[in-house]
Amino acid sequence: MEMEQSKFKRICVFCGSSPGKKSSYKDAAVELGNELVSRNIDLVYGGGSIGLMGLISQAVYAGGRHVIGVIPKTLMPREITGETVGEVKAVADMHQRKAEMARQSDAFIALPGGYGTLEELLEVITWAQLGIHDKPVGLLNVDGYYNSLLSFIDKAVEEGFISPSERHIIISAPTPKELVKKMEVEILSDWIEEMGFFRNQNARSGDYLEGMLSDYVGVKSKLKAQRSSSSTKVVTALTFLQFAFAVYATFLLYYMSPSVDLRTKPDFTWATRIAQQWKQFIIPPHVLGRYQESASLIGAEIPANPTEVCEHEKIDFQQKKSNDAQMIKLKTELYQEVLDFQSKKYGAETLKQLMSMKSKWDLRGPNRPKVTVILNHFKRKTLCAQLDSLLQQTLPFHHVWVIAFGSPNEVLLKRIVDSYNDTRISFISSSYDFKYYGRFQMALQTEADLVYILDDDMIPGKKMLQILSHVAGTNKYKNSVLGSIGRILPFRQKDFTFPSYRKFRSKEAGLYLPDPAYDITIDKIVQVDFLSSSWFLSAELVKTLFIEAPFTFITGEDLHLSYQLQKYRNAGSFVLPVDPNDKETWGDSEHRLAYVSETTVIFKDIVQVRDEQWWRALSSGYITQWAAMNPQKIDALFYAHSADEVKALAPLIEKFRSAFGKKAYIAVPGGNFCPCEDAATALNWPKLVCKERRFKIFDLAVGHLSGISNSEVPVVQAVYSSMKGLIQIHNPSVVIVVADIDTNVKKALKMAVETNSNGTTLILLPRSSVSRVLWMADLRTTALPNWNRMRISINIITQNRVHSLTRLLKSLSNAYYVGDEIPISFNMDSKVDEATIKLVGSFEWPHGPKTLKRRIIQGGLIRAVSESWYPSSDDDFGLLLEDDIEVSPYYYLWIKYALLAYHYDPQVSLPEISSISLYTPRVVEVVKERPKWNPTEFFKRIHPNTPYLHQLPCSWGAVFFPKQWREFYVYMNMRFTEDAKANPVQIPKSRTNGWQASWKKFLIDMMYLRGYVSLYPNFPNQASFSTNHMEPGAHISAKDNVVKHDKTDFEVPLLKEDFRTLLPNGKLPPASKLPSLNLFNQPVSLKGLKASGAKLGQDVIRCDNKTEIVIVDHSTGLPSRCAKF
Repeated sequence: MEMEQSKFKRICVFCGSSPGKKSSYKDAAVELGNELVSRNIDLVYGGGSIGLMGLISQAVYAGGRHVIGVIPKTLMPREITGETVGEVKAVADMHQRKAEMARQSDAFIALPGGYGTLEELLEVITWAQLGIHDKPVGLLNVDGYYNSLLSFIDKAVEEGFISPSERHIIISAPTPKELVKKMEVEILSDWIEEMGFFRNQNARSGDYLEGMLSDYVGVKSKLKAQRSSSSTKVVTALTFLQFAFAVYATFLLYYMSPSVDLRTKPDFTWATRIAQQWKQFIIPPHVLGRYQESASLIGAEIPANPTEVCEHEKIDFQQKKSNDAQMIKLKTELYQEVLDFQSKKYGAETLKQLMSMKSKWDLRGPNRPKVTVILNHFKRKTLCAQLDSLLQQTLPFHHVWVIAFGSPNEVLLKRIVDSYNDTRISFISSSYDFKYYGRFQMALQTEADLVYILDDDMIPGKKMLQILSHVAGTNKYKNSVLGSIGRILPFRQKDFTFPSYRKFRSKEAGLYLPDPAYDITIDKIVQVDFLSSSWFLSAELVKTLFIEAPFTFITGEDLHLSYQLQKYRNAGSFVLPVDPNDKETWGDSEHRLAYVSETTVIFKDIVQVRDEQWWRALSSGYITQWAAMNPQKIDALFYAHSADEVKALAPLIEKFRSAFGKKAYIAVPGGNFCPCEDAATALNWPKLVCKERRFKIFDLAVGHLSGISNSEVPVVQAVYSSMKGLIQIHNPSVVIVVADIDTNVKKALKMAVETNSNGTTLILLPRSSVSRVLWMADLRTTALPNWNRMRISINIITQNRVHSLTRLLKSLSNAYYVGDEIPISFNMDSKVDEATIKLVGSFEWPHGPKTLKRRIIQGGLIRAVSESWYPSSDDDFGLLLEDDIEVSPYYYLWIKYALLAYHYDPQVSLPEISSISLYTPRVVEVVKERPKWNPTEFFKRIHPNTPYLHQLPCSWGAVFFPKQWREFYVYMNMRFTEDAKANPVQIPKSRTNGWQASWKKFLIDMMYLRGYVSLYPNFPNQASFSTNHMEPGAHISAKDNVVKHDKTDFEVPLLKEDFRTLLPNGKLPPASKLPSLNLFNQPVSLKGLKASGAKLGQDVIRCDNKTEIVIVDHSTGLPSRCAKF
């Protein structure tokens, strides 16, 4: 077999794992294999041993050439039967398979095949269209197998979906020999176009600026050597020119050969350009501004004028117009909703209104802005059109930087820049491909006031710089990024998920603006979630893009910029309106992009990446237009900085999520701290929740900012900025964290909560209490924000009972608390003993300040109690405890729960409650016989464990409300008499009438006269949150009273288990369902209680004893007037 040296080292062949019905298909596979062997070409294929894949691999292998088979592990049993030939590379999945095949190959050929072959073929065609590769793609059209496909593509060209130039990506021929020859001609002409420009193909994967700088530095040493001998240079120049023209003639003869299909390359101008481009290797470099071009560009001659080098890309298209009535309706309705919302909330101006606003920049005055324009180019032929437009701007630019990173047209682009011979226009290039972020990295170098970054398909109208600068100088839009094309990200669907931004026939998929396909034009400025194709902003704002590392460098710099600007600068992204009758006001005057199709490609993998990117942004606090237009309201947002914290909070998270009508989510920092997957595992949730576009776990990706750092600043900044956004979007009633969370993170969370005006409260829960406050989820959303509002102080009255006091303090220390500050005070009379003083002095109280009070003159119990506490505000509540009392571990949780449910819930009106008792009595105290009483039995028809309201205040452990306590002070002062019988209040049949020197008697009188009640617990066997040990003291003395008190009637068991499960339906009943009792344990309505007090007619102000009671000024406690009840 005659061997030829091909331009290709390896060709990738796509073909079926089936042989097909026609024998010609099998023959073609073998023939193609032999053709590759004859041209010394190795084979890259799908790795199968059956069908056409098996035939071509065996043919190439038998001819002595290398065969590389790439196959996913999952397909091995299906596509490999028997022995394979050559080298087999097993990969994880189909994506890796295609990537590896493309990496190994210099060209692609498709034999007949099925879905898989078509999918592989179309993907490499799409890659070529996007400029990802420039390798030939061939169709072996055996017996017209691909005629229908080619007709389909021709139809797409005819209808304007594929440009004519992109049609030539596909090379087809009926025989292997003819096809390979055509492909070699294609690669030859491409090589000729790029003569004089060499680049390192492996250098296109970098994402940082240093690679470009190294290119510039590397030039200097070469320049020195170049200047050493001018005579040698002249000789070399002549030699190279002679060689260039020899090559010109050789290629010309080759091109005229009958074996070359002239239809594929009708243009002979390529030959003329060879000599022009080769001379670059021998002419000294041209330096523009402060940037030194890459070594590959040394010596480009400045052409006489742009007409010699300019290329123009004409896009022939007809404006696409949708005829889908439903989609037109959905899109226009959504756009109108967005515009109406923004007009109402922010105001949306027309172009005329914008230009009439006051701006700091003056086109004609001394304060004219300096604008640096950055043009990013790769392959498109639009540079001259852009430069021509910029040179005609009504506001002259300061500088234009033409950037070409990894561009195959680098030499030509430089020659175009040189041809304009304008010192303001500079060319910056590198063989290193900085992806989409490189232009923004260059923008950091500008000394101008403003930066205008343009894609290579945007030809701005002549008034754009003037319009953009004016708007950027207004107070309203100075902290913004402006552009001409933008997108509004998806809205939430009815199933509470978010669709892909590319979902078809979906209103919730968002908007692309402008979108003439649906007759959507921009006549008023509109805020969008991100801009595409052009960005105009202050040079200062550009820095914001690099605060956090992007999710990916492949795509999405547009969204990342808008997200970072909002997150760290509170800056918006806006699409400017245009004058439809004046193209010079258009940011895209030729409508190359905005009016043809969307800027973001429809390539499947890119769509998935971009979907994940915007979802991560939304999950990290990015306030999209959906979020702004649809403010959410949830009950709780949890934050956990580690997986252990997630586990600690898990019981409460699950309770919130399972409670009817409640919404709760959790945020985690992500990265090395706690990624979403670890949080899902800690919660026993499937890891799939981290992939769903549904609110559950928010991964803040804090690691994207912090990186390697010993400073707490990056973490604090990232947590603060993300949580601030999430709080603003979801408006949680409370943000819940463990109390021992990292101090710096705690500060960030406090700032995030405080900067929000929606009333969110930060709750710091001790880990030990989390599982014991599950009743939080049963509180109304309106009550939860008041969690930290109350201040409960413990006030102990003690006198010479050190053992009793020791027991009380131990029970207080062992109780469960919720992170509140709880002051504690000790109130002692003048004759207190030394042991008590020492115990009080040495007692450590970690929950708040400790205060000691000691009277100079002995005052007795009535003064000790009344002077022990006085409220400092309406949120100051006093727990009064005598030293012979002992409390349950759950006492504080009962107080907290009851206050939130019945006092701090705005939807509850229960002003009659004046105190909350910890104790459940076993006897009817005010009746002379003191009959026993069992509330569990009494209320069994309602619920045996229902709490209840009672007109009797409790003196054996109760929290008193500030307003009624002030009122009590005034009342007792007005009614106190040394002789109890002289007291004008005599409650019928109450044994309290004879009580002397008792503070409780005055409180009972006031509550009876004015219809006040106390809230009492009610659990089996009268188990309570406090008990009275009935030890000798001021009232219970060994001489007079001990024989009259049976301890079993007063000592009750303490609750040692979580009381929540004992309540009706596991929670406190609604206020309207609480039963109420009068002083004598008889069921009476709250109105009936007031009627009884009014009927007695013995209050400090005389009122109508049928319909009125005394009303007081609660700020002072003084009686003010009578009012009907």
